[in-house]
Amino acid sequence: MSEPAVVDSSPCLTCGACCAYSADWPRFWTETDDDIARIPPGLLTPDQGAMACTGDRCRALLGRVGERTACAIYDLRPEVCRDCMPGDDACAMARERFGLSSLAAADCP
Repeated sequence: MSEPAVVDSSPCLTCGACCAYSADWPRFWTETDDDIARIPPGLLTPDQGAMACTGDRCRALLGRVGERTACAIYDLRPEVCRDCMPGDDACAMARERFGLSSLAAADCP
C-alpha cells in the first residue's frame, strides 16, 4: 500500500497511533456479516473476528505513525475504529505509547 495522498487539518492524518496500538484492539463487536464481507479478506484475521495486524499495527493503516497516516478502508472501518475519537482517553493512551503529546480539545475537529 502506498503513502496517503490526502492531507487535511484532522490530527488523525498526522497520527495513526490508535491503529498501531494493539493487535487486540480492532475486534468486531457490532458489525454484521455484511459489514465484514465488504472488508478485503487480507485485512481480516482468519476467523474474521477482527482487523488483521502486523505486530500491533492494523494492516489497513497507511503511512508513518506520528507523521502522516490514513486508513485504507476508512469508509468501511469497524465500529471500534469509529469509536476512538481524537483527544479521548483511548487516543491519549495510544499517542502516549508513541511519544506523542495528548491532543487538546482545540486540536480536534
